[in-house]
Amino acid sequence: MSTCATASRESAESLAGTAAPARTWLLIEQPGPWGTHALTDSHLDPDVGRALETAAEGTGVRIALIRRPGRHADRHGTSRRRLFLAHTAPGRSWIRTTTVTDPRAVLGLDFAALGAGEHHSLWEPYIGEPLVLVCTNGKRDRCCALLGRPLAAELAAGGTEAWEVTHIGGHRFSPTLFVLPYGYAYGRASAPLVKEAVETARDGRVTVNHARGRSAWDRPGQAADLAVRQLIGEDLADALDVVRTDTVWPEPRSADSLTPGNASFTGASAAWAITVAHSDGRVWRVVVEQRADGAAAPASCGAPLGPPARMAVVSISAASSMPQRTVQAVGR
Repeated sequence: MSTCATASRESAESLAGTAAPARTWLLIEQPGPWGTHALTDSHLDPDVGRALETAAEGTGVRIALIRRPGRHADRHGTSRRRLFLAHTAPGRSWIRTTTVTDPRAVLGLDFAALGAGEHHSLWEPYIGEPLVLVCTNGKRDRCCALLGRPLAAELAAGGTEAWEVTHIGGHRFSPTLFVLPYGYAYGRASAPLVKEAVETARDGRVTVNHARGRSAWDRPGQAADLAVRQLIGEDLADALDVVRTDTVWPEPRSADSLTPGNASFTGASAAWAITVAHSDGRVWRVVVEQRADGAAAPASCGAPLGPPARMAVVSISAASSMPQRTVQAVGR
């Protein structure tokens, strides 16, 4: 059976710069089945789901439903639900948690403040193991169920603090997941890879192996962060920050260009100059272009064939000074 994940893997589609942007995550436990649009198509009251979507719009908060791995009986009602709030910006990452009997309680949250990283001592600090959220919503894409659910079950059986999550984008990279508190997403994941990601996150570090990007930034920033990490061998989670994003026009490049990836101009539709700063004072200017020059493949199972958009890093250069911070806001 051909799937979007198989097509993506066989074409060696790049993972970098494909994570869902979200500076802050709100995760709501909702057992039972999930539909294609889980917030309004599950046992969560659809009026609550629609109100949450409206409240979070434009705040940098992304909302997802979660459940424990395993069989999910079609039962209505649950006595208590676990909630998590997680902010993923470098140097300000945190997780807060609580349990509630009525999910309407989250409608009173200050989403703008949460998106900006201000929790105002809401709920309790989460002090457990790093959280692993595996995308498993088969109604959204069958690859997430076929590949994600077995991985989530394997992780939970091995003692990982793993949850199933409704949708984090990138079905074709299944099994795909993200790890909190730092918010790095991974694709084509395996249990050994997740073990490595959890161990590094526990120590305040990250692994770039199969990394899609840090959700705190938009996709060009994610690609720039990963490129600098690979260039200098940096694994401390909070060592790098994306401090400025400027939109620029892509320039034609010869086929024998010596820029990273030896990319040509063909297929470039947008470009950004990303400033990445290290906590030790070093600064880099990373030029990232959005390209659609790969082999045609479906973005998800059942979707028409088309060249997938990718973030191509075409140059990295050391910068002499720190520019004023003007990072583009991360939306939903």
